[in-house]
Amino acid sequence: MSFTKITEQDSLYNDLEKMEVSELLTNINKEDKTVAFAVEKAIPQVETLVKIIVDKLNNGGRLFYIGAGTSGRLGIVDASECPPTFGVSHDLVIGLIAGGDTAIRKAVEFAEDSTEQGWSDLKAHKISEKDVVVGIAASGTTPYVIKALENCNKNNIATGCITCNEGSPLALTAKAPISVVVGPEFVTGSSRMKAGTAQKLVLNMISTATMIQLGKVKGNKMVDMQLSNNKLVERAAKMLVSELKVDKEKAETLLKKYGNVRNVLKNYSND
Repeated sequence: MSFTKITEQDSLYNDLEKMEVSELLTNINKEDKTVAFAVEKAIPQVETLVKIIVDKLNNGGRLFYIGAGTSGRLGIVDASECPPTFGVSHDLVIGLIAGGDTAIRKAVEFAEDSTEQGWSDLKAHKISEKDVVVGIAASGTTPYVIKALENCNKNNIATGCITCNEGSPLALTAKAPISVVVGPEFVTGSSRMKAGTAQKLVLNMISTATMIQLGKVKGNKMVDMQLSNNKLVERAAKMLVSELKVDKEKAETLLKKYGNVRNVLKNYSND
């Protein structure tokens, strides 16, 4: 089945090399402003996938992101932020990229073209019906991702995707597809730009909404965050000063005793 790759269509701008820096930046920003509106149109699709993810995680499952290149890296970034931000285990949200960890920093040639490696990478993590797999590919045509999702479907594993080409093979493969159509890139085909931004926004929505639904936020605060640096310790202390009406020194003492904000709120008493 053929379809038009909007992400590969010619830029709306030409003679980029003749533009002054200010003109380049203004035009890039002009295009970037359209991304959030494109994401807004996809909110119903995002909602469908988030509800599936929440259900799976509430029942002992895991969330997998799988992608190649920029898409794979964005998935890994989102997955890696969940433990420090929400205090969840490192194996609850897992990011996989074509070419393995080497590809996080340096492109691995033709890794995304493998029709077998994606499923192999998932099987290495003992993927099961409890889990949910979200394929990420701006083009929607990446074999590494599509074949992985096809195998998931065959094995009754829930699938979703984030793509920027509606009607793409990936969107047609995923059971809960998200298609964010951002249009041609400023530099023709450079999907790390608007498409990448759109994917990042959707990933933010998926992980944040999911973690809130799982009870990892109280009010509007990250009460389960890991206190892994001075900035986060200070943030946590401020939460406690506000919530418990104690001074900063007392708040820091409580954090050392109980480990994080939630535990302090659960165990501390003024008595």
